[in-house]
Amino acid sequence: MKLFKEILGYALGAVLFVGLMPFLMWLSCGRPALWPVSSVRIAVAIILMLAGLSLSVWSIVYMRHKGDGNPMDAFGHELAPRTRHLMTDGPYRLSRNPMLSGSFLYLIGFCLWLWVWQALLVFILYVVVMMLQVRSEERRLRRDFGSEYDDYCRRTGRFFPKRQK
Repeated sequence: MKLFKEILGYALGAVLFVGLMPFLMWLSCGRPALWPVSSVRIAVAIILMLAGLSLSVWSIVYMRHKGDGNPMDAFGHELAPRTRHLMTDGPYRLSRNPMLSGSFLYLIGFCLWLWVWQALLVFILYVVVMMLQVRSEERRLRRDFGSEYDDYCRRTGRFFPKRQK
């Protein structure tokens, strides 16, 4: 059952973040042609999308191997086995939510590719929903890890690295 929940968690994440969100953006724009697009714009979009996917995959792999768990926790409901350790190294030393930061980069790249305001609106709605999810997850992490999590929050940004003073 644990393996099934784990596979389900990864599959849901891939479908939602890599497929469904770009599809909703594309639909909201009236299904514009995806090609041809300005070569400079497409190059920057692809770089952002690949960087975002790379950060998200690195985060997932790191969490699976070092945290001994899975990231799929939605609004306090465990969709797959949670990590047993607070992740503070690897991609988690850069951001408390590197998977989400990666998905933001990926979707910003897709917005750039489409280059229409409707895609940006879908992205903004996505960010709002994810902020609600992050706050729910932060409450759980604070309950699970206490002062260790508070210390981590002080030195690590929610989505982007904090400037060192």
